[in-house]
Amino acid sequence: MLAEKVLAFIGGGNMAEALIKGVREAELVKAEQILVTDLIEKRRDYLQARYHVEPVLENRQAVSRADIVILAVKPQDIEVVLQEIQPAVTDRHLLVSIAAGVPLAKIHQHLQKPVRSIRVMPNTPALVQSGAAALCRGEHATLEDLRMAQAIFDAVGKTVVVSEYLMDAVTGLSGSGPAYVFVLIEALADAGVKVGLPRDVALTLATQTVLGSAKMVLETGEHPGRLKDRVTSPGGTTISGLHALERGRFRATIMDAVEAATNRSRELGQ
Repeated sequence: MLAEKVLAFIGGGNMAEALIKGVREAELVKAEQILVTDLIEKRRDYLQARYHVEPVLENRQAVSRADIVILAVKPQDIEVVLQEIQPAVTDRHLLVSIAAGVPLAKIHQHLQKPVRSIRVMPNTPALVQSGAAALCRGEHATLEDLRMAQAIFDAVGKTVVVSEYLMDAVTGLSGSGPAYVFVLIEALADAGVKVGLPRDVALTLATQTVLGSAKMVLETGEHPGRLKDRVTSPGGTTISGLHALERGRFRATIMDAVEAATNRSRELGQ
């Protein structure tokens, strides 16, 4: 699918590096098929030395040589980048944007031409090849374009396809979600220390418990409520702990957090 495609990463930050590492380890493309630009010379040199990709000084030059262009820049920089590459973009290009909160309509507006485009909302666990990404395709993108974009992001985790109007909800859930989970791990570890465990032991147990529980949901395919019930014995320790969570409105608070982040994403996108 990607064997003959040249990928150009416009921006060489952490997410771009995660994707480069993922597609290389999955052997989707060869190193010589990857171009990368970045404003910082040291960053370009690092990516070249680490992954043997080709650094390119100018964004427009990289686009002119590529088949698939991954816009891995900050949202506040997207307008300048689009104006720069606009003359080089043709109907043979597939543009994949991971600029958070930037709608496809804005990309099309700045390019001033029909373009095959995919919008993606990844999350930071992609940095350890365990990401969650949602993709939506623009009106000119084909199903084959979508499959190619999915292949890239499947290399660093799991993907789902949604309509673009759901992207703010994706941001509130999986985009911001790692922060909620980090707070949960920290709270579990603090609780372990409170009841007498050494800090390093508590953190290890908390982290592995979250990892293992998530893996059980993914690999068994069972509803988390059923898995919870399996751990919960009548009159036992777990039901006592769950009762405390209910008193503290744990589930409602998580739902409030996702809703608040979703609403903020909508505000930023306007």
